[in-house]
Amino acid sequence: MIAAILLAAGLSRRMGRFKLTLPWGETTVIGQVVGTLQAAGLDQIVVVTGHRADEVRAALAGTSASLVHNPDYAAGEMLSSIQAGLRAVDLSAAGADRLSGVNGGSAASDATPPPAVLLCLGDQPQMETATVQAVLAAGAGDGWSRIVIPSYRMRAGHPILLPRWLWPEILACTGTLRDVMAAHRDADTRYLTLDTPTILADLDTPADYGAGH
Repeated sequence: MIAAILLAAGLSRRMGRFKLTLPWGETTVIGQVVGTLQAAGLDQIVVVTGHRADEVRAALAGTSASLVHNPDYAAGEMLSSIQAGLRAVDLSAAGADRLSGVNGGSAASDATPPPAVLLCLGDQPQMETATVQAVLAAGAGDGWSRIVIPSYRMRAGHPILLPRWLWPEILACTGTLRDVMAAHRDADTRYLTLDTPTILADLDTPADYGAGH
């Protein structure tokens, strides 16, 4: 089983209001992302919270997502949230009751960690089920041995598949995820060309939200 780590700890500074709980269709921005992951068949979805965590929890009530809080979210670096998510996946696999489900339960536990995690952004409600499935299929085809990055017109996007062998490097990193990825750019990385610009679309500004919504 592949787990998803969904980053939802940011401050929404450029948006000017908290973007993850803004309306999106019949749900919210963060609710749409979780719904897409569920539709793609992902059972373990770890949402890393920070700013206004209680509102994210309320928005995800009734979903299968579990939450873990990143106390360092205000530093503004995505790496600390990724590290918090990876630790949560490891704890869940070990059977530790440390991951808080939005419905009061704990995350599903497996005997061993999954062979890879899918790294997703909480502000990408345009993400498509077919995109998630294509990235997972590419990872499975490689035996979960390579990083998989979707690409549209030579531009890298999300979600990104991170194989388990890479996790210790990420957890030990004191820089950025980009530093880790740069060391594995060639033989260890597969760029998956997709004909959809939604892999690049996120909601940073009011204009982004207006255009996408």
